[in-house]
Amino acid sequence: MKAAEGKVFKFGDNVDTDVIIPARYLNSSDPKELATHCMEDIDADFVKKVTPGDIIVATKNFGCGSSREHAPIAIKAAGVSCVIAETFARIFYRNAINIGLPIVECPEAAKDISDGDEVYVDFDSGLITNKTTNKTYQGQAFPPFMQKIIDCEGLVNYINQK
Repeated sequence: MKAAEGKVFKFGDNVDTDVIIPARYLNSSDPKELATHCMEDIDADFVKKVTPGDIIVATKNFGCGSSREHAPIAIKAAGVSCVIAETFARIFYRNAINIGLPIVECPEAAKDISDGDEVYVDFDSGLITNKTTNKTYQGQAFPPFMQKIIDCEGLVNYINQK
């Protein structure tokens, strides 16, 4: 995947892993099951509204809290193609890349893009285009090795292909 395009679901600061996938569902490691509960404690209708390719945009410290891999797995399995944020919790950033969920840091885009906007993200250049407002933002592009991990749908698949 070299790019993502979709409708934006906008969230604020400090969206933690307990909100992304509530602890009461951690008895499952099935991505499809986790996806059915993604973001339900912050937006009860998220899984009913999200369609494949949609994009989450948040402000500061997205993915803070516990270091569970379930959070990026739930987001990816729900059909989200990319998460854009001002900043990410470091362990969430690592877990997201490890499972092949593209995430892009871009403070300007995170602050400016609104819920419902249509956004296009080019992973090679890091360029984010808000198709609704015709504004562009320069996000952090993925280094080639990270792009390969994402293209392989995660670190395990990447290593298995080596």
